[in-house]
Amino acid sequence: MDTNNLKYNFQSLDKSSLVDKVESKLVELLQKRKLKVGDSIPKEVELAETLGVSRTVIREALLRLRMMGLIDSKKKKGAVVTSPDVFATLSKSMNPHILDQDTLREMFEIRLVLEIGMADLLFYRITKEDIEELKKIVQNEPPATQYHLFNIEHEIAFHGKLYEITGNETMKKFQKLLLPIFDYVHKSGLLKKQPQLKTFISHKELISILEKGNPELFRNAMRNHLQNHFARLFE
Repeated sequence: MDTNNLKYNFQSLDKSSLVDKVESKLVELLQKRKLKVGDSIPKEVELAETLGVSRTVIREALLRLRMMGLIDSKKKKGAVVTSPDVFATLSKSMNPHILDQDTLREMFEIRLVLEIGMADLLFYRITKEDIEELKKIVQNEPPATQYHLFNIEHEIAFHGKLYEITGNETMKKFQKLLLPIFDYVHKSGLLKKQPQLKTFISHKELISILEKGNPELFRNAMRNHLQNHFARLFE
């Protein structure tokens, strides 16, 4: 057995474990000092002394925080606290081809819940111009029937506009992450066979409610509109 190689592996493991701990301690330290976005963080020397580790370990832990978007380097200020783009990191692991079926179904469910729950934001922020744009989006859609199969392009165009109307940038970013998953699940065979529905609410009917109804009516209508998706997930 190569004892030198074994010793190297143990040292690497110990160092990795130490960096993990220091990474967590650094986040705790920034919280305790109540540093806000734009505030400078302590220098490497001070951090090493405070946490009782080498500057090399501090440097590796800080690099991880940079990769997560928690800190950044600024001229004349050194490293400062930043507001991370959570979706930039999340997007790297949101590839539907590398997610298991349970995760895909759960992400698909999140999309459905979001669209039922956005009613209040829509009614608070929608404009006449938005209504007209929605009407243009659906004008070429086929007539809805009780056995209507969703056209993926129509779905993306219509529901994408709804996310835009909310004015919630975080929700819009999340929707962009969900779209490939929605498309993949829709085509993958994970969804069960289209059920026969007693009721179906079309995009055009949803627009009518947005124009003349209220949030509660819209929530119920959206629930019915997406009922075939729910049925295909849960039944």
